[in-house]
Amino acid sequence: MSWALQLRWSPWGRSGVKALLTAGLFVTILWNLRFFLNPSKGSGEDSKHREPLVILVWEWPSKQVPNISRDVCHELYSITGCQLTTERQLLHQANVVVFPHSRLQPGRDKLPKDRLPGQNWVWVSLESPSNTRALAAWNQTFNWVMTYRQDSDIFIPYGKLVPNQSATVNIPAKTNLVSWVISNYQRTQKRAEVYKNLSRYLYVNIYGKANNKPLCKDCLLPTISKSKFYLAFENSIHRDYITEKLWRNSLLAGTVPVVLGPPRANYEQFVPADSFIHVNDFGSLEELATFLKTMNSSRYRQFFAWQRRFSVKLYTDWRERICAICMAYPHLPRGHLYPDLQSWFNS
Repeated sequence: MSWALQLRWSPWGRSGVKALLTAGLFVTILWNLRFFLNPSKGSGEDSKHREPLVILVWEWPSKQVPNISRDVCHELYSITGCQLTTERQLLHQANVVVFPHSRLQPGRDKLPKDRLPGQNWVWVSLESPSNTRALAAWNQTFNWVMTYRQDSDIFIPYGKLVPNQSATVNIPAKTNLVSWVISNYQRTQKRAEVYKNLSRYLYVNIYGKANNKPLCKDCLLPTISKSKFYLAFENSIHRDYITEKLWRNSLLAGTVPVVLGPPRANYEQFVPADSFIHVNDFGSLEELATFLKTMNSSRYRQFFAWQRRFSVKLYTDWRERICAICMAYPHLPRGHLYPDLQSWFNS
């Protein structure tokens, strides 16, 4: 049956169908007009969500403050929706306020007087508990902590290994056995005691201010790379406290780290077990010295097997560290204050 014949027998007739089509068109126009004149709440929420997260750094962690007026998180690290600022007049717009411990003045009177509802304060430190003073004054102050500790709200290591498919091993030419760069030498430190006893059994090439042999920035890695081994001795021993002494001075330089710091198991959470030598692996420092002096080339080369799968990434730019807050922000706890910051950091 044709369409015209169907209309003839339709109970609506031609005029009825025409009216029905006209009514449908009118409803469609009204529906579209509704979205034009009165956008949905979902649209408004999406717009609000796209507003950048404002991170106010109360005082920049390093002495030299970089230019952060542009969208540095996006330009440098492809992190979108993140605005960094050091302008304190933006305090009441800030979602997060960052307080580096090295810049905190004694007493709460130096902190902002008011905290906006929902605004979160972050305590930042890359120093170990042994080198961090006056923590007791900051109880019930900070919502989040940002440190080298893996259990921090925002974890900022000194470095890490990243996947690398080059499958090559690069070992620089060696001209001496062991080196050490030390600027702040204190006899009471564990590393000073270990060095003193180890040096009885082998010679250590020492550089740095402590030995009146400072190395320029561009001289550091080329000089260290000539040594087979490097004394990656931390200034204090604490959980996860593994600094540039391992990442830059040893692994990146192309030498084998002899580490003094947290237990071997802690190091193995960061680097392969066969990439370093731990002082505690030996019953005495004489045994350690003998192991280093008598190692053959085949055994030595095994310490660089990690290079076939990984390369070293250093974290040296505070802009990258601060931008990391934006990445972590959606997953961070809300409404939490550290009741005893000192107890947490010393745990």
